[in-house]
Amino acid sequence: MDADLIIKNVHVYNAYFKKFFYQDVAVFEGRVLHISEAGGMQLNAKNVIDGNEMYLIPGLIDMHMHIESSMTTPIQFAKTVITHGVTTVLADPHEIANVFGLEGIEVMMDMKYNELIDIFYGIPSSVPSTSFEMETSGGNIGVQEVEQLLQRKDVLCLGEVMNFRNLVENRDSEINKIISIIKEKRPELVIEGHCPKISGLELSKYIFCGVDGDHTQQTVQSLEEKIQKGMFMEIQEKSLTQPIIDYVIQHDLYDHVALVTDDVMADKLVEGHLNLLVKKSIKMGMRPEMAIYMSTYTPARRLKLADRGSIAPGKVADFILLSDLDEFIIHSVFKRGVKVGNETCEFVEQKRCFPAHFYNSIKLSRLSSSDFRVYTSDNRTRTLCRIINVHNDSTFTEECFDWFEVDRDHLLWQNSNYCLIAVFERYGKNNQRSYGLVGGDVLKRGAVASSYSHDSHNLMILGRIEEDMVLAANWVIDHQGGICVADQGEIISALELPVGGILSEESLEILAQKLKDVRQALKKLGYTHHNEIMSLSTLTLPVSPSLKISDQGLIKVSEQKFVDLLL
Repeated sequence: MDADLIIKNVHVYNAYFKKFFYQDVAVFEGRVLHISEAGGMQLNAKNVIDGNEMYLIPGLIDMHMHIESSMTTPIQFAKTVITHGVTTVLADPHEIANVFGLEGIEVMMDMKYNELIDIFYGIPSSVPSTSFEMETSGGNIGVQEVEQLLQRKDVLCLGEVMNFRNLVENRDSEINKIISIIKEKRPELVIEGHCPKISGLELSKYIFCGVDGDHTQQTVQSLEEKIQKGMFMEIQEKSLTQPIIDYVIQHDLYDHVALVTDDVMADKLVEGHLNLLVKKSIKMGMRPEMAIYMSTYTPARRLKLADRGSIAPGKVADFILLSDLDEFIIHSVFKRGVKVGNETCEFVEQKRCFPAHFYNSIKLSRLSSSDFRVYTSDNRTRTLCRIINVHNDSTFTEECFDWFEVDRDHLLWQNSNYCLIAVFERYGKNNQRSYGLVGGDVLKRGAVASSYSHDSHNLMILGRIEEDMVLAANWVIDHQGGICVADQGEIISALELPVGGILSEESLEILAQKLKDVRQALKKLGYTHHNEIMSLSTLTLPVSPSLKISDQGLIKVSEQKFVDLLL
């Protein structure tokens, strides 16, 4: 038997010893056939590459991410991340599920990726993220939909379980029924969690119900408690802090931790993906061998993907050649033993490749100034209001209070130091709308409107001036989705998202530039945050602490109950 490919004279990463060996590697029919000492290969091959003492490591595996967070299609996503060394991902399509339900998931799963990368899927477990009493989404994933998706071999997990209260306080809740079905029909499936700021007895109850992983923002204290209780931890960039890196190193926790991206916006995706987290971990003091371990072998084992995550006979021949280990500089990427080149990624993606109704999902009439007036119920001249306060280093918010003037039964929010936020149900189901006030590190003037608002993706408008809010909102409505920034009666930046109001079919390069322009426009208007788009879009995420808003009203997240704007 001859090999198809031999790469000789390379430092090969061995996941079992967690170190490199100077070796030759033979590949046959897309899998690793044999590994020998450098110069000792006893096989011939059609293609022999001299690795020139570079470093050969497994392809990166991102076990928790959302393609829709990049606002692009699976094909554009795959075409980009393969160049960053990512050969396998586990995608949770809960964004498109919130818009189109089961149909949205299946359309995503059935798209062809030109064999660029392997995309496995998690079943969205919380669609909507809370309940239809708390928020209105376009779709719903219940027991029946889960049973249908469980028949697919590319499903490897139940996606992040968000609704803590329903899970631990109601044994007959939909999420508990879903977990029971998983345990009965696919007991090998991983059950992923979403449990920020949950600890003590409540955390134990959460794990007891069957959820044993978490990817949310961590502190050293939360990381320690969750690992002590047997949880698997997925560290995304906002948790990649020096104290956490030091703690993982000090306690040798590599088998209990994986690096994940969760959400990568288009303008960041063109710069890198999971490879940037590996590089950052190394720069923060982690040995390259261990950063590689946490982004290859550990996630593969967690997902029970026994055919990848290491360089060994029989494993899928997905690997990266690094020209510099400490700087994690990618020289070339191989997918199933074939080098990924420009010709691999150069193909034309047809526009409007989704079902026709996916381009007509914003079912709202145009708005006017009267839609942004907040009325009081009595003849008071001033009132105490509840405020969503935003910090520039987190998507978590805090609850604050302040006094506002009232004139003829409506709130004079325009004269305050706060923005008005309004959320309009956009699926044509119930015409619900709600209002709130936002302070902190947000807009100081102008307005922004977006149909990309986690997780239900209703139309959200945040602004200081009614006229700018109307202008931005109507642009999004007219374009069937997107993000629009307005100031002083003019649109200063906009991005079209015509597929379900959350995705673009433009090339990633064009999309990235438009998103970068939107980001800069928000900064120009005073929005100061390390990720303005994510901060903005999660103001409507009612499972992320502490005070958020849906189309149904203001929600105190920890208690999962509505609270009044006016006190």
